[in-house]
Amino acid sequence: MADPFLRAVELPPDREGRPRSGYPWTLPAIAPLAAGVQLHPAVTYLVGENGSGKSTLLEAIAVAAGMNPEGGSSSFAFATRASHSELSDAIRLVRGSRRPRTDFFLRAESMFNAATYVEQLRDDSGLGGNPLAPYGGRSLHEQSHGESFLAVMINRFGPDGLYLLDEPEAALSTQNCLTALRRIHELVQERSQLIIATHSPIILAYPEATIYHCSDRGLEPIEYEESEPVRLTRSFLDSRARFLTELLKD
Repeated sequence: MADPFLRAVELPPDREGRPRSGYPWTLPAIAPLAAGVQLHPAVTYLVGENGSGKSTLLEAIAVAAGMNPEGGSSSFAFATRASHSELSDAIRLVRGSRRPRTDFFLRAESMFNAATYVEQLRDDSGLGGNPLAPYGGRSLHEQSHGESFLAVMINRFGPDGLYLLDEPEAALSTQNCLTALRRIHELVQERSQLIIATHSPIILAYPEATIYHCSDRGLEPIEYEESEPVRLTRSFLDSRARFLTELLKD
């Protein structure tokens, strides 16, 4: 297994000794950073309820690594709304001996903005070549949300890359979640490293990955079978009638 680009994420004490309060410091996923959180050389997952802080943490790692907070690579220079937290300025990334050849922060909620930026690059007559070539040669806006997500993963992602994915299943069908899982495997074989926040038991299924559960207890490493996406989905499918009776009763 290749040496990781990022070994761990740490939260050193405030430089001026000031206490940290309010958002994002009160999020359950943030406090454990003070002791350092180790990252898997291949795939690290963040799972947990909405509001637990997993996307905030993923965004902070992306920004600290030099990527655009709204999505894209370290070369993307656009902003529609400054909404990322101050966490990215406070954390410290413990880097490995290698440096990524390429990177990308793929997030469902701002994919439209990233796709628009690529379009603007294409329309800039002062640029040589075709900026759409790394994305399959076709406008991301001319594809469905899921198609554009897969186009980025298949065409833009490449060997020796650092890739952060924020809830990719939001754009993908069940079948395409399986396609994405296969692509994750290909990227790992090409010495890439991925950090993924997800609710999908399919996306979460990559073997031997590290899974952190974000909860009121902080960040806890768990096994795949113990994760909430797997347990709750399995329980529902095994006892659908009982679940529906309880959920839909007057």
